[in-house]
Amino acid sequence: MKDIKEIIAENLIRLRQQAGLTQLQLAEMLNYSDKAVSKWERGESVPDLRVLIQLADIYHITLDDIVREQTEKVVKPRLNLFKRHFLVTLLSIGLVWVIATGAFMIVFYTSASKYAYLAYVVAPFVSAIVLTVFSALWYSRIVLTIAASAIVWSITLIVYVFVTIFCGSVTLWPFYIVAGGVQIMIIVWFILRKIQKPTLKKK
Repeated sequence: MKDIKEIIAENLIRLRQQAGLTQLQLAEMLNYSDKAVSKWERGESVPDLRVLIQLADIYHITLDDIVREQTEKVVKPRLNLFKRHFLVTLLSIGLVWVIATGAFMIVFYTSASKYAYLAYVVAPFVSAIVLTVFSALWYSRIVLTIAASAIVWSITLIVYVFVTIFCGSVTLWPFYIVAGGVQIMIIVWFILRKIQKPTLKKK
């Protein structure tokens, strides 16, 4: 009979692969490091009960499907989580642009029609916020860094356009310096998080 660690390790590998997840993606969903996930899958350690419950919830299975040896039954997750998350994110961002188009159409047929295009100037900022929220929930730090950067530069775009329209000729280079500084801070934050990646996220 196989050791319980070996059984759990084999099941964790199979379930993760069937869900189409990498060790890093699964680790971030659990607030653990990918090194911890790797140890579980090598049978060097066993996740605690709380983590096992989380895993069962992620894969839509029971605890028995994780801790018992699978001889005949092959448990498959109901849905590839990454695909579902990607679809939700895509639809949410698409909704932002649908709303922007609606706003454009409404303003276009008013006396302020010359400003209707501003709806599409603001839309990238809102899209970046949506992407940042979902990145914090589901995606890797790289995606979160890109989303945060998109917020910075979409704000810069909004400032540039609005200042140009309503204030005329104004020196805007200080805004670019500020945006560049924030961008550097975001990159440094990403690098530090990568270096200091904890085994377990502190509450």
